Amino acid sequence: MLQIENLHVRYGGIQALLGMDLHVERGKIVTLVGANGAGKSTTLRAVSGQIPSLGGTVTQGRVVFKGQDITTMPVHKIVRLGVVQVPEGRHIFPNLSVLENLYMGGFHRHRDQEFHKDLDHVFTLFPRLRERKKQMGGTLSGGERQMLAIGRAIMARPELIMLDEPSLGLSPKLVDEVFDIISAINSDGVTILLVEQNAMAALSIAAQGSVLESGKVVLEGSGSQLLGDDRVRQAYLGEG
Repeated sequence: MLQIENLHVRYGGIQALLGMDLHVERGKIVTLVGANGAGKSTTLRAVSGQIPSLGGTVTQGRVVFKGQDITTMPVHKIVRLGVVQVPEGRHIFPNLSVLENLYMGGFHRHRDQEFHKDLDHVFTLFPRLRERKKQMGGTLSGGERQMLAIGRAIMARPELIMLDEPSLGLSPKLVDEVFDIISAINSDGVTILLVEQNAMAALSIAAQGSVLESGKVVLEGSGSQLLGDDRVRQAYLGEG
C-alpha cells in the first residue's frame, strides 16, 4: 500500500532523513521505533505532504501510495486519496465543539448516510465523545482530546491512519484504552503507521516494526521479533 524509497529530507542545514526505506502492507499495523531526532515524525510528515509547510525539502527519493507517487502532492489531495495523520499534540480545534471537530475531519465528504454512519461509529468507539459532543474541544482532558483527534481522522474515511505519539501524556489506564482502540480500528480494515514512545506497547500490537537511527532504517522485523531482539530491548525497552 505504502512504499517509501530512499527518501532524503532536509530542514535547512539539518538532514532529517538520509535514505529512508519503508514498506507498509495493506491492513497491517507498522510501528516506527527510534530515539528523539531519529526521523520518525519526519517520515510521517513526508507521507502526509507537510514537509514544505514546515520549511523542509525532499531532496531525493519518493513516497508511493497505492501505486501513485505522492512525494510532492499537496496535503488536501493526499487526504482525499485516503491518508490521514493524527499529529503529536492532538491539534484539535479548541474553539469548536466536539461535534464540529468531527465534522472538520470529514470536510471533503458529503454529509450523507455514510457520513452519519461513520459519526455513529466514532461515538461507539468513544462513548465519552458522544456525552461531550456539544462541549468545546479546548475544555476536554488530554485523553479525551486524543480520542477526538483519532475520531476526527476516522471521519475522513482513510485507508491509512498515521499516529504520532498517541500515548504522550496519558495515564497508564488511558494508554491501554488508546491502544485497544488502535487495534479495533485496524480490525475494521484500516492500515496503521504508528510512531510511539512506548515501544513495548507499540511493538506488542504491530505486525511489523522498523528501528530508525540517523534518518534511516537500521533494523526491521515483526513486532514480536523486535521485542525479543537484545539491541531493541537494551536501547528502547530499558532492559540490559
